[in-house]
Amino acid sequence: MKIGLFAVGRLKSGPEKELAARYLDRFAKAGPGVSLELGRVIEVNESRASGAETRKREEAGLLEKSLSEGVVLVLLDERGKSLDSPTFANLLGKFRDQGKREMLLAIGGADGLDPALYDRADAIINLGTMTWPHQLVRILVAEQLYRAVTILSGHPYHRV
Repeated sequence: MKIGLFAVGRLKSGPEKELAARYLDRFAKAGPGVSLELGRVIEVNESRASGAETRKREEAGLLEKSLSEGVVLVLLDERGKSLDSPTFANLLGKFRDQGKREMLLAIGGADGLDPALYDRADAIINLGTMTWPHQLVRILVAEQLYRAVTILSGHPYHRV
């Protein structure tokens, strides 16, 4: 199964981009051993609309254009379900084992995600109840993808 990222906002050159890339590279190298591959990384600019609801709706439209048929959509939202790392790994493994070919993890913009996306989502998860800047969310998600692969493969990277 290919796992991709959709992010509102672009990472500029610097340590955040380098660290996210480092974990995505680790994931890309280790993932095929457990039938997970790095898919697309889609970055879109934040909407410049004047109202938050309009911005979220425009950003959701960009996400919807990025969804291919049958893709598993996982939204990252502070109101989503809190998962520990093994449970996140098992979620990826479950979708993979169901024969899903692609998953897209969506990181919203500063205003969050459009409510219309919640009905389409296959899962809504959080990285804790704190609000994180999208640059850090990219790093956290990239690291958790790598960690999930190590958990699924029995590698000792994840220690409790």
